[in-house]
Amino acid sequence: MFGTGTARPCKENAGRASNSARMRIIEVVLVEVSGEFAVEGPFSEERRVDPLDVYREFNRSFSPYRPEPGARARHRDLFLEIRTDEGVTGLFGPVDGPHATIVPREMRGLLIGRDPLAIEAIWDVLLRRDRHARGGYYMMAMSAVDCALWDLKGKALGLPVYRLLGGPVQEPVRAYASMLGFSIEPEALARRAREHQALGYHAQKWFFRHGPADGGEGASRNVAMVRAAREAVGDDAALMFDAFNSWDVPYAVDIGRRIAGYRPAWLEEPVPCDRIEALRAIRERAGVPIATGEHLYSRWQVRDLLDAEAVDVIQADPDWCGGITELLKIATVCSAYGVPLCPHGHSLHAALHVAAALPATVLPQVEFLILHQPHKQRFMRGDLQPEGGVLRPPEAPGLGIELDEAKIDERREIC
Repeated sequence: MFGTGTARPCKENAGRASNSARMRIIEVVLVEVSGEFAVEGPFSEERRVDPLDVYREFNRSFSPYRPEPGARARHRDLFLEIRTDEGVTGLFGPVDGPHATIVPREMRGLLIGRDPLAIEAIWDVLLRRDRHARGGYYMMAMSAVDCALWDLKGKALGLPVYRLLGGPVQEPVRAYASMLGFSIEPEALARRAREHQALGYHAQKWFFRHGPADGGEGASRNVAMVRAAREAVGDDAALMFDAFNSWDVPYAVDIGRRIAGYRPAWLEEPVPCDRIEALRAIRERAGVPIATGEHLYSRWQVRDLLDAEAVDVIQADPDWCGGITELLKIATVCSAYGVPLCPHGHSLHAALHVAAALPATVLPQVEFLILHQPHKQRFMRGDLQPEGGVLRPPEAPGLGIELDEAKIDERREIC
């Protein structure tokens, strides 16, 4: 099983690791695991609007995948392991993007021989290593390293990460149902919305399908989606709606005004998060709260948005913004401005531990992708799933990410 046993030091670093009484990092590896799984239900019934939809060649209809009964599919995921000379291993993943190979290619040399518990120092070294490290794939790679180091620290000290961060504060943590991939046809949407409300979710987020390239008919369908969701869940439930960076200011203002009467908790990413003046204009003119931040990569970018009064909710993601270390700093910035932090839900473990260690006034909820999150956990032991619309962080030392050998039929270290 990953993360157990005695790590084997790299030959060139074995001497350096053994010359100190402190624990040392001796290996940083990407491990690919694969296995075959039954295909259960639809993975996606509809797609969301996309920035490329402004080009006709990309703005195509969507054909949902409907597997045959008994169908099986093979899956592969990457996990980052940081191993030490004392046999304690940090694990994080899945790491699913071009940034994965940045870790062994550009960061391994800065990590080998270091004290893995000195997370703040390692974070600063990695940031200073590359003058292009203010965002994008490099910061995403830093995030994977940082989260793996927090997992390692929890295992070394025998505590779950949220307790290392000062928790428990919230116990349990509220989760909202993120409905990416579900059909937005009004009848189907209403059925799903009521089903998940009955499961105890206090809030749901639905995803717009149309943007400016779809004209007035597409805009009317967007409004119809909002109306169907509100009618399905009633007046008291919270509803959020995501435009995935795909609109412009006039379109966002128009849709915002048309849906304001349905009281959305927020309109998410109407334009990219670096277009601060555009976000401020939408916030001032549309009459609905604005959320953004999953594509922010540092506390400094968050501060710029908050200084400009351009956003009502920040959605930084610990998988992308610099890990748990930076998410904590972002939470402090948000708290100083009185703006809530609701982390984007690319994965779940890291955000959940941070949420459990902060007041709900700072971080009131985490995102749970109903269709997608189970796939991200497919190689893991256990099932981190909301019950009654709330989540409890794992009590195992570290983040609680443990690979299940019974689900893996092949694994290899790829670099």
